[in-house]
Amino acid sequence: MTAQIADLPGSPDGPRHVALIMDGNGRWAQARGLPRAVGHREGVQALKRTVQAAPSLGIQCLTVFGFSTENWRRPAEEVSDLMGLVRSYVASDLNRLDREGVRVRVLGRRTGLPTDIAKIIERAEAQTAHNTRFMLQVAFNYGGRADIVDAAQRHIDRVLKGEATGPLDEETLGLGLSTVDGPPVDLIVRTSGEQRLSNFLLWEAAYAEMVFQDVLWPDYGLAGLTDAVEQYRNRDRRFGGLATAQPALATG
Repeated sequence: MTAQIADLPGSPDGPRHVALIMDGNGRWAQARGLPRAVGHREGVQALKRTVQAAPSLGIQCLTVFGFSTENWRRPAEEVSDLMGLVRSYVASDLNRLDREGVRVRVLGRRTGLPTDIAKIIERAEAQTAHNTRFMLQVAFNYGGRADIVDAAQRHIDRVLKGEATGPLDEETLGLGLSTVDGPPVDLIVRTSGEQRLSNFLLWEAAYAEMVFQDVLWPDYGLAGLTDAVEQYRNRDRRFGGLATAQPALATG
């Protein structure tokens, strides 16, 4: 039986679920005259710091953009370096994450992945499936559009098998997304000063707050995450309705 992170209480003023676009590894390395691979390695250290910091801020789930469906277009050497980081991160940190009660989930398509990477992902998910303290979701070989298409295809497959009937609605489609086991996304953060989603969590972003920070990802950690959370807590989330506190109307 898998852990039900979505049922756990978070900080009363949130956010419970933070999603991170970890941007700026290459620019961090370039500014120091270093190879991009060094920037990616330092980015892994930033990820470790951020995962350790998140629970102290009341966050129950962290989703990070590790590798997109578009990243395969990068030079083969860089793709190979990124795959190597997955191998080393799991080898060095999986047991610690398990001991600390972290459930690891990997979002995205498994087809086309190197065989050993697919096995590493399966092992990480299986080993930590019982954990309930915190959820770490890694979007790997992931694209927001692809995830929506895959969810729709899952519904079509169920209809063809006679397992589902009726029109496809938002609730049904949402149940087919790879993020279904986590709580709703409250906050999406992008580092490096860029202000776009880059095909990340397009469905889940519908009513998420967004924060864009001018820090390069390898320099990220508790301070950056705390700043993003404080910005979130100063927002008035209306979900299409009116503000929670309306000013009194002037009377003549």
